[in-house]
Amino acid sequence: MGEALCFIFALLNDKFSVANSAILLIHCPDQAGLVALVTEFVHKNRGNILNLDQHVDHHLRHFFMRIEWDMTDFLIPQEKINDYFSTLIGAAHQMKWTLQFTERKPRMALFVSKASHCLYDILQRYGTGEFDCEIPLIVSNHEQLRYIAERFEIPFHYLPITRETKAAQESKTIALLEEQDVDFVVLARYMQILSDDFCRHFAHRVINIHHSFLPAFKGARPYHSAFNRGVKLIGATSHYVTADLDEGPIIAQDVERVSHRHGIEDLKRIGKDVEKRVLSRAIYLQLQHRILPFGNRTVIFN
Repeated sequence: MGEALCFIFALLNDKFSVANSAILLIHCPDQAGLVALVTEFVHKNRGNILNLDQHVDHHLRHFFMRIEWDMTDFLIPQEKINDYFSTLIGAAHQMKWTLQFTERKPRMALFVSKASHCLYDILQRYGTGEFDCEIPLIVSNHEQLRYIAERFEIPFHYLPITRETKAAQESKTIALLEEQDVDFVVLARYMQILSDDFCRHFAHRVINIHHSFLPAFKGARPYHSAFNRGVKLIGATSHYVTADLDEGPIIAQDVERVSHRHGIEDLKRIGKDVEKRVLSRAIYLQLQHRILPFGNRTVIFN
């Protein structure tokens, strides 16, 4: 319940966001005074801080921070902020960071196969403005869902894949994504394994939904495995895609209670709802720049 309320409040707060703000995601070895250094940098350059969240992993002795500020009266031009921040703070404190500006809408590509439930859910949220982004294309290895793309007036690219054509089709896909200036990709039940090269090319920029509560019941038939084990919970996991199948940094997870009365089809029906919910949560966090990947984990700033 607490996580759901945080998600709702975050959505409500977005309605009152400024026209353009800057968002810094930072991590570095933990040291005294880091929060003061960063906030002073923003304050001295006439930035009004809108949101600040930080976390220290005491086991790893590592510091994580997300700070957002209003750019209206900020003294440093957007294109110079990285240089100034590096010179004044970042380099001296071994910081790694990314900088984003909310005036630019993220561009999200969708990959699908035959299942439509996640695609419909994403496009409904996109159509109502819940997902403030652009969707320049939908890629599929099957034709079945073309009609959905046409209904939402989004270009649909059919790229069938066989063992012999996989490398060539991936090259075409990468070219399409670069041509459309895509920021990240969502695998909305795209039933193809991406190559190591594709994963490296889009590191921490491909989000997958796995119809299981990872790390248990991995693979293609998790509901059958779950049924055979007599589980009392089923779930879904959204994660970044890496070269190691279903092993990427986890972004969001959720579960539903089930019992001995639920058959495999019941588990699938319940699971589809969890999948939509978990994938939409991961997309929202990505659009809000609230995910900081670190190793094979993520820090989520809610």
